[in-house]
Amino acid sequence: MVQVSVKLKREGKTFDILVDLDEALKIRKGTGNINAALITNTIFYNVKSGDVASTADLTKIFGTTDSLVIGEKIIKSGEMEIPSDYIKKEQNQKYKQVVDFLSKNAVDQNSRPYTPERITRSLEEAKVNILNKPIEQQIQDIIKQLQKIIPIRMETKKIKVTIPAQHSPRAYGVIHPYLESEEWLSNGDLQAVLNVPAGLVLDFYDNLNNVTHGSAYSEEVKK
Repeated sequence: MVQVSVKLKREGKTFDILVDLDEALKIRKGTGNINAALITNTIFYNVKSGDVASTADLTKIFGTTDSLVIGEKIIKSGEMEIPSDYIKKEQNQKYKQVVDFLSKNAVDQNSRPYTPERITRSLEEAKVNILNKPIEQQIQDIIKQLQKIIPIRMETKKIKVTIPAQHSPRAYGVIHPYLESEEWLSNGDLQAVLNVPAGLVLDFYDNLNNVTHGSAYSEEVKK
């Protein structure tokens, strides 16, 4: 367990809590548990000095003295001290994920897959910066950078989707990385043609169904 401090400044005062880093990061993504995230239910002005925040200040600033409610607000909006070795570990894991994904889903001009070693060398040669965010949100940019070094392309599936108007704002973020063309219909529905990497198709459908509650219509377009 990695314990870190999260600080939030409000109205000239700093409120500080001690959390489990992994669980706190999950909360920022909307999946964590606040009870598991808080190492202690005490809200401090400064964790290191043990200076405990007054109930008067907590009530004035947060409208409550409930440490779970306050703790979640601090985690979501505060400044988290993330150790450099933890950041490096996360970057290495994301790098390995990208190499694994490309070696399984990318091919050369003769439709032959690349080895993980060749992918790794090419990433290094192209000086590709792997970001700590989902692969689907950066894979197209990574491919473009790699194409300066090697002839590489993704095996993709062309998919046509129709998204009901009430879900189109949230769904747009899901389809945007793969967007080939889009058309807004007279009833407000969004119709789009996408090129989705074959290795991400199942994840794409899961994400699309989540944001549209299963109401989107999709069909594969034969190339």
